[in-house]
Amino acid sequence: MCEEHMIESVFEPPGASRVRPCKPAEARRAVERAIAERCRATHTPCDVNALSDALLVASELTTNAILHGGGVTDFQVDIDGPGLRVSVSDGSDELPVTAPRTDPHGRLRHGGHGWPIVCRLARDVRVSDLPAGGKCITAVVPLS
Repeated sequence: MCEEHMIESVFEPPGASRVRPCKPAEARRAVERAIAERCRATHTPCDVNALSDALLVASELTTNAILHGGGVTDFQVDIDGPGLRVSVSDGSDELPVTAPRTDPHGRLRHGGHGWPIVCRLARDVRVSDLPAGGKCITAVVPLS
């Protein structure tokens, strides 16, 4: 299981979780832990809709890294003020794109909805080139 590959860093803020998930489910579990920890620390209830949005964004970014980026090379989730910040890195320099809803024959395509979902649910989405190649996509999802 990939969660065993924890990455320690002295540069991470307190409460940050950094794992390299092999599966979207592992990314979702990291998000659930970060949000649950925040709710316990602030003695506030967790917003179910915000949790769902954060889980979907983490899952889509991880899935896209696996399908289109050659796999996840780094993953980080932490609380950023009133939002949850999730960063997913992969080895591809290709930027995410929104695929047309139909193929050249006018038939509806399956898939291709992940990037638009991320952009719709997150209040801030950034794509950064990595020094050793590849990219990191960071999205901040509001928690309230």
